[in-house]
This record gives sequence, structure tokens and C-alpha cells, in this order.
Amino acid sequence: MKQTILSGIKPTGPIHLGNLFGAVLNWVKLQDDYNCYYMIADLHALTGSPETYSQIDSYRRDAIINLITFGIDPEKSVLFIQSEIPEHCRLHLLLSMLTPISWLERNPTYKEQILSLNNKDFNNYGFLGYPVLQASDIIIYKANRVPVGEDQLPHLELTREIVRRFNNFFGDVFPEPEALLTPSPRIPGLDGRKMSKSFNNTIEVQDDEKTVEKKVMMFITDPLKIHKNDPGRPEVCNCWALQKVFATEDEQKNIERDCKSGILGCVECKRSLAKRINSFLEPYRNKRIELLKKPDWINDVINEGNRKAREKASSVLEEAISAMGIGYHGI
Repeated sequence: MKQTILSGIKPTGPIHLGNLFGAVLNWVKLQDDYNCYYMIADLHALTGSPETYSQIDSYRRDAIINLITFGIDPEKSVLFIQSEIPEHCRLHLLLSMLTPISWLERNPTYKEQILSLNNKDFNNYGFLGYPVLQASDIIIYKANRVPVGEDQLPHLELTREIVRRFNNFFGDVFPEPEALLTPSPRIPGLDGRKMSKSFNNTIEVQDDEKTVEKKVMMFITDPLKIHKNDPGRPEVCNCWALQKVFATEDEQKNIERDCKSGILGCVECKRSLAKRINSFLEPYRNKRIELLKKPDWINDVINEGNRKAREKASSVLEEAISAMGIGYHGI
């Protein structure tokens, strides 16, 4: 039997190249080998600022369209909206009663995000406790594997600890999900930090050609390469990190050689990078245009994905409630 996978993406902005290469393209590869549940994690998007909530609906729909555009097949994978499956929240409540606060406070990812975002609008339980909701997301489908990057391992380990605690009290209801480490290239943002919606430094997959060109010209390159003929250091250049994603091996050798020798200037390098990114995105832009002409089909995909997800989640939640002995059976 195929193992089950659960993963998701937060609709806090359009999907960008970091999401694409860090998650989505790997999800596409997993569809034939696993039972895949891919969710639009809109409840997790609520950990952001309340003034952004009104944008979630449009981002949610864009995310679904973009996931299908880049190869998520609704015939192979269950594509659904997290908030449409209330069992996630019910199990989250039950798990929150078993999860010590100290487990959440020691989460290194939580500490790093608090520091990087300057504590803005994140002094709430939802942000501290979202790993518990994440645990609920995973185990309510009895997922065996979770595709993650190394930076997400602490969250998954917390899920495993919650599962062990639940099973210790109430019996072996949930499997301990294991990490499925997915290889992904480094995708820097315009400012050199990790490409992230939170940092507003992204190239979005639905950007048009001119927008991509404009953004690529904003990339921070080697600060010591001031003049075109100055020898460059590709290893510290954000453009080089992306050239390694979009250029062929032979093209990479030429870029690296010419950058180090001073033949290749940063402006020329950025222009060639923008051209490569646009060439990569062009067929997907066309596919997205065609999908936008089929709103009824998109709605059918969402409704069917929600139905399949809820059918599974309801069954597992009832099993958990029964194991805990808190089910209501009438008077």
C-alpha cells in the first residue's frame, strides 16, 4: 500500500520561486508514489496581521490555480482548503490540551521568526501554538511522511512528540510521521535573504515578463564588484545562485568563468537571468490563462478535494475521540 503524505502552502501572497522550487515541484514528483493530501493552509495564514485577512480569499484561489498549473493533478492528489475541514480545528483543540507550553516556547523556528519579524503582530497564541494545528493537519490524515526542508525539522519533531504523548495516554491511534527531506536549490530573495512573502522580496510565478525583468535588476550582487571589469565572486552573488537553477551546465561554466575574469558585468548577467526565468515561466503563464477560463471546473476541483479530505478527517477524528473516551453516546 502507498504511504500517505500531507503538505500545505499558506495563502499569504502569490506563490513565488522559493515556494515553487522549495515545495511545489517536489510535490508534483511525489504524486505517483504516495497518497498525497495537499492543502491551502488558510487557517495558518491567520497568524499574520488582521488587516491582511481580506486578501486571503484571492490568494487562496490563486494558490489552487497555480498548483494545478505547475502539475498538481486533482486526479492523483487531494487538493483542499484547510478551513473547509473543521475536523482540523477539533483535533487541534484536543491536542492543545496535551501539549506543554514549554514545548512550543523552545521551538527554534518560533524564536527565529519572532526576531526576524521584530515581534510585529505576533504576540498571540495562534502564532505560538500553530505547530499544534500543524500536528493536527498531519495526523488527521494519518500521514506517514511529510516533505520538508531541514529548517522545518523542529516542527515535525514536535508533531512526533505530540503523537507519542497522545498514543501513550490513549493507545496507538496515530503513526509517527517521518520527514521526507526534499532537495531544493537555494532561492534568494531580491535583498539576499531567503525568498519570503514576509520579507516582500519575491519573484512571483505569475509576474509578467516586464515585472520579472524589473525585479531581477534589483538583485543584490557581489558588493566588491563595483565596475563591470572587476573580477567577481559568484559564491556570494544572489544572481549566481539563481543562474545555477535556470542555466544549463555549460551556461553555468561560462557565467562563472566570465564573472571571475571580469568579462561579464552584473547588468548583463541580470539581463540573461531575467530572460531565462521568463523562458521557464512562459508555458505556465499560458496554461494559467487557460485555467482562468474554466472557473466552474476549478470550483468542482475544490469541492471534490474538500469532500475527500473531510471524509478521511472525519473518520480519523472519530477514532481519536473514541480512544480518548470522550465521545457522546446519549443519555
